[in-house]
Amino acid sequence: MTRRFSGKQLLVASHNKGKLEEIARLLIAYGVDAISAADMGLPEPAETEDSFVGNARIKAHAAAKATGLPALSDDSGIEVEALDNAPGVYTADWAETSHGRDFVMAMTKTWGLLEASQAPFPRKARFCCTLVLAWPDGHDEVFTGTMEGQVVWPMRGNHGHGYDPIFQPDGFDITFGEMDRWQKNEISHRAYAFRKLVAGCFA
Repeated sequence: MTRRFSGKQLLVASHNKGKLEEIARLLIAYGVDAISAADMGLPEPAETEDSFVGNARIKAHAAAKATGLPALSDDSGIEVEALDNAPGVYTADWAETSHGRDFVMAMTKTWGLLEASQAPFPRKARFCCTLVLAWPDGHDEVFTGTMEGQVVWPMRGNHGHGYDPIFQPDGFDITFGEMDRWQKNEISHRAYAFRKLVAGCFA
């Protein structure tokens, strides 16, 4: 049986302000105050697993153990079918440079690989999100969400982040990068995972 969240404060195991805002907005209706790992001065642990759930568990359990608070973490990325589901858990790594993350470079690399392999159209892809809610006693609950779509070119839109400008979700003729932030948050892979989390642990 899924463990219910009974506290008033939830630690979001992330240093991403946008992610904290998104989660805080979702949970305010349940009387839960969300604080971030950055607020607590926590370091970001090394993500050494080769799966979304593995890396999400590393972050959630490290934060819960360090603070004594229940901690929620998220690991997400894009899987491109014609690239054997790469970059997957290495989505952010493809954007790493000596000067920080460059997602234009990463998107260009992704499209270049598709072109080189003469991948057929539509070039199917999916965004994946895994949420892990961990307690200090070591228990955790896992929730997943996906959004199916395709990789398109050229890049379109200035909203969102990461690979959003080249991902067109099924049923839409615009990319995540062209969507209003709150519209995307209603239909995204993360939104589906959050709905499962709320139904399982908060509602």
